[in-house]
Amino acid sequence: MSEQNTPLLSVRNLHTSFFTDSGEVKAVNGISFDLEAGKTLGIVGESGSGKSVTSYSIMQILAEAGRIVDGSIFFKGDDITKYSEKEMQNFRGKKISIIFQDPMTSLNPVFTIGYQLEEAITLHTDKDKKAAREHAIEMLKLVGVNEPESRVKQYPHELSGGMRQRVMIAMALCCEPDILIADEPTTALDVTIQAQILELMQDLQKKMGMAIIMVTHDLGVIASMCDEILVMYGGRVCERGTADDIFYRPAHEYTKGLLRSIPRKDNMNEKLVPIGGTPINLLQMPEGCAFCPRCDKAMKICLTQVPEEYRVGETHLASCWMNIKDLYDAQEGK
Repeated sequence: MSEQNTPLLSVRNLHTSFFTDSGEVKAVNGISFDLEAGKTLGIVGESGSGKSVTSYSIMQILAEAGRIVDGSIFFKGDDITKYSEKEMQNFRGKKISIIFQDPMTSLNPVFTIGYQLEEAITLHTDKDKKAAREHAIEMLKLVGVNEPESRVKQYPHELSGGMRQRVMIAMALCCEPDILIADEPTTALDVTIQAQILELMQDLQKKMGMAIIMVTHDLGVIASMCDEILVMYGGRVCERGTADDIFYRPAHEYTKGLLRSIPRKDNMNEKLVPIGGTPINLLQMPEGCAFCPRCDKAMKICLTQVPEEYRVGETHLASCWMNIKDLYDAQEGK
């Protein structure tokens, strides 16, 4: 494959497990996807679906019990799972950065905002302390922090939640990475600030030309900003496609359940329908489809065989035996 056609990021058959006293927790179970430069990929799913572990695997910042047990992660054709820890330290921040969901736990409470920004800049660039301070102020201006000259002297607890999240974005972007991973970046913020942060990320993407991986449990957050959406359940991708594919032509019963459980602006009187059952126990994965125990349309084959990913449209794929059954029925004229 020529370099011109090589995706910026390519994840292939990624398996990540956590080895606990109770046994192996298979948090990510064979996920694959490509991310092109300048594009936005959304990864959606409820808590425990494996979406955050996927992003931590890419960054290689898993907890001590976590380990990539199989698969590859290619950045511009280079397998970063083979990198040493020192190579990964140089790679993080410079080529790929992450914004976490709670900036209060990501920012160090005993150091000023300026010190923490400057540390990230001097670690990955050849700027001296004075140049790093000037760059830190410029980055705060870029993300819409007012009075950045005084903000650099403040501590995290002196800023509002929305302002702290802007600081985290500035820190993630200060070395102009090729990829920004946003892990639930708006969960702790109110709706107005949430919209501002998402708009800011889109503006910065246009200015800097970076690719974004947006990790969230909220389909509404990514409806208008993603080129492709992956829906995850039980550590696997159960459906993938464009926003139109996912929102208007859902093909997996889990995706349909997610859409039924969120309010619709065009029909506020419609009753919300929660997904029945309980989330999957990753220590005791079913033999077949992970969603089978909660699915109203489960068939006998769903109990014993993991569904293959099947194309249901030009840009739309789903891992559900119902799609293959529908296709078979159509071919047989049923």
